[in-house]
Amino acid sequence: MDIVFIDGLEVDTVIGVYDWERGIRQCLTLDLQLGWDIRPAAAGDDLAAALDYAAVSERVQAFAAASQFQLVETFAERLAQLLMAEFGIRWLRLRLTKPGAVPAARGGVGVEIERGCR
Repeated sequence: MDIVFIDGLEVDTVIGVYDWERGIRQCLTLDLQLGWDIRPAAAGDDLAAALDYAAVSERVQAFAAASQFQLVETFAERLAQLLMAEFGIRWLRLRLTKPGAVPAARGGVGVEIERGCR
């Protein structure tokens, strides 16, 4: 299994459990590793056989813009389900970081999930 990756994708969404968070948009940072067989695309230099990371990135941004979850766990799980269903991805690893949620955690806090079969 090959890996197509998207690192440091920033998206704006409504996320959080506190009242003040429900009225603002916050930036999340996502790192995605997507299991994909790149050989068919490479054999024919064929974009149609590749996993289009630009399309994936746009879909993630659209999902985030329309979402209003309390928990980063819910955001991550729903996004993983959506990407696997819409793009035919058999395996993925998603790391979601919420910068500033814990001021002392300079790199942010979040979750990392892995779904599917590698």
